[in-house]
Amino acid sequence: MSRPSDHLPARSRRLTAGAFALAFSGALLTPVAASASPGDAAPGSAGSASAAAAPQGDWAETAYRGGVHVVPGADENADVIDGTVFADKNRNSVQDRSERGLAGVTVSNGRDVVTTDSQGRYELPAFDNMTVFVTQPRGYQVPVDADNVAQFFYHHLPEGSPELRYGGLEPTGPLPEQVNFPLAQSSLTRHPEQHCVIGADVQTYNQKEVEFARNGVFTDLAERTDYAGCGALFAGDVVGDDLSLFAQTRELTGMLNGPARFLPGNHDLDFDSPEREHNFDTFRAQLGPEYYSYDAGKTHVVALNTIEYPTVMPPKKSSYTYGLGEKQLEWLRNDIAQVPDNQLIVLASHSPLLEFYYSSSHRTKQLEEIYAILEGREVIAVSGHTHMSENLRKGDLMAGWKDIVGEEGLPFTHLTAGAVSGHWYAGRVLDEGFPTAIQRDGTPPGVLTLDIRNTEVTERYTVTGGDESEQLALGLNTPTYRDWYAENVVKPRGTAPALENPLAVSREDLAGTTWLTTNFWMGSTGSTVEVTLDGGESVEAVRTQQLRGETVNVGAEWSDPAAIQEQFVHGGGLADRTMHLWRLELPADLATGEHTAEITATDVHGREYTDTLTFTVTG
Repeated sequence: MSRPSDHLPARSRRLTAGAFALAFSGALLTPVAASASPGDAAPGSAGSASAAAAPQGDWAETAYRGGVHVVPGADENADVIDGTVFADKNRNSVQDRSERGLAGVTVSNGRDVVTTDSQGRYELPAFDNMTVFVTQPRGYQVPVDADNVAQFFYHHLPEGSPELRYGGLEPTGPLPEQVNFPLAQSSLTRHPEQHCVIGADVQTYNQKEVEFARNGVFTDLAERTDYAGCGALFAGDVVGDDLSLFAQTRELTGMLNGPARFLPGNHDLDFDSPEREHNFDTFRAQLGPEYYSYDAGKTHVVALNTIEYPTVMPPKKSSYTYGLGEKQLEWLRNDIAQVPDNQLIVLASHSPLLEFYYSSSHRTKQLEEIYAILEGREVIAVSGHTHMSENLRKGDLMAGWKDIVGEEGLPFTHLTAGAVSGHWYAGRVLDEGFPTAIQRDGTPPGVLTLDIRNTEVTERYTVTGGDESEQLALGLNTPTYRDWYAENVVKPRGTAPALENPLAVSREDLAGTTWLTTNFWMGSTGSTVEVTLDGGESVEAVRTQQLRGETVNVGAEWSDPAAIQEQFVHGGGLADRTMHLWRLELPADLATGEHTAEITATDVHGREYTDTLTFTVTG
């Protein structure tokens, strides 16, 4: 059996007690693949974090610290902004005589996109309230500040933000003489093997939750060294409405071993902004642009802002929708036009383009245009927002999607990353200093990593305080459990009495249908779950959602018993539906006594995970 990756934390995860102790475990069986060579050779078998990546070194000592060089003075031509993208050999953020400009680098004003000339120079139309940014090219890295936040942009807002509670942007004054973008050569972003961390919904509402985040995911990431090239992208809801906590989030990203980038979510808004164009001014001032792109290896990451607010007047915090707006859509079209056909495109956003859980109601506007822009490209979409994990593959189809994707289903893989905050930091607080916070599909909190070799992607979910071997939750869905569910589902989460003897099955329960359930958190179409009962023949379990055009199955019969028992008693979500649950009906004639089931789950990439569940049949 292979061991968990050396890149990953080995802290214990005590998410369950008593009967739940068996539910959250599992072991990776498939041997890890050998690392890719430094060249662009064709990828081998599915990658793993334990495969050797590009040389990492000590991030704290080798990180490229610096910033964008804004040359003061009023530009004589107020309609054009210009500058140079250059190789910053001495890493002082200023272009010295010996430092050459870099040709063919993409620069944008958030609408128009240009590439630098042979001397690294660019020119763009200028307008008020624009953000000018460089797209980090392969083989180079943009500077980071002391908190590891990537520095690749300049905001231009001559008069500054309107009066906002959390400050917004300070006045920039007239257009500067030049805005120059320094880059440092990097073997980390040159290497065709990349590990891109996606952290969704840190969403801290107060200092107590900041400490939960620090003790949980950020301590895990501080112990990993595999993402120094691609970095960590925090995909929206960085905080929970209190934008003063952006400073504490920056302190947390100072723990990372790679660059940090951010996307805005619906809880990162300046809700007191009088105009939509200033909704994210404080986010921009503290963390960076609303949308942008960057390259690492053979991957082009497009980071989108999909939150539009408000939709009604007077506005309420809930009056937001999902869309890009015309300017961002134009930028996306122009940005993708610069990307070679042989590059992988990772399309990141806070809210999912489409999703299983709210398949008939939640979707991004302009989705048909987005799909058209990306047609014929190698694409994978990643998002957060919903506080659950979804692994939707090309061709998957739900009833609520047919008007967009037709009968052919999704055009490419759509991933929703489980939240850093899980179910908003609810549940039991563990000895390690963070809560169980089991999410609405039964997935524990954690982060998603895209392990990329050339253009081949293998997604990996790492639970907080755990490692990549933990991928399964096992339970029994019995008539007794379903009665207990019906009695307690109406109560506030965290107030129900515990279900007695959840791993004991009476003959009456067997006659009334009992399923052995497996929640395979990153399971998808193409995954299988097989069960061997008491050493007998292997039997394939049935996935509760086939994603062949059906509606969502909801309720006790379709729930995850292991998650529900934790949530009803201690707090968390309501795992009454999921697209990654498998179940096997137990034989009604099982003998009285103890039985052991061995479960082997195989994902779409061929990786196997195994776990066992021991239960008792009573006479």
